[in-house]
Parts: sequence; structure tokens; C-alpha cells
Amino acid sequence: MAALTPVALLKSQLNLDHDLDDALLAHKLDAAETWIGHYTGTPFVAGEAPLTEAALQLAAYWYEQREAASFGMTTAPVPFGVRELLSPYKNPVTGYVQE
Repeated sequence: MAALTPVALLKSQLNLDHDLDDALLAHKLDAAETWIGHYTGTPFVAGEAPLTEAALQLAAYWYEQREAASFGMTTAPVPFGVRELLSPYKNPVTGYVQE
């Protein structure tokens, strides 16, 4: 699946002015949008500013922190603020099924 968020927007987020990593950036955006869909329980919607911002933050973070582990410092799998941006879109799950 191709990302709905433009690579050019992610390049602006990262202050990149070259095309060397465009394929990698597109992959990071696609992964971020997929992660957002799984996290919220609803498909990613292009044009929703909070969803786009969350995708940009997540993809930029994954681009800059390419390793799963880091030594000598604390890292997080999701940058601060992403979950807060997504909380209004999250599908609540209680376990209760109405009959």
C-alpha cells in the first residue's frame, strides 16, 4: 500500500533537501499510517490534520532512530505526543457486546 501522506511533507518535517532517501521515507510513512490504523482501530484518513501530524512525527522518528535499541540513553518506540494526537480517533474496546 502506498502512503497517503506526501513524501515532500515528511522531507519538510525532517529539513531534507535531497532525494537520496525518498524510497525509505515513503516506506516509513506507509509503516506509520499502517501503525496508526492498527492503533486507532480505524483506517488512516488523508487530510485529517492530527492523523497527518501523527504520521509525520512517527515516520520522522523512525527515520532518525533506525535501530530498535539504543545504549546509554532511553528511547521509546513511539515519540511523545503521537498517542495524544490519536486518542480522539481511537476505537474504544470494553469487551462488552450489546445484544
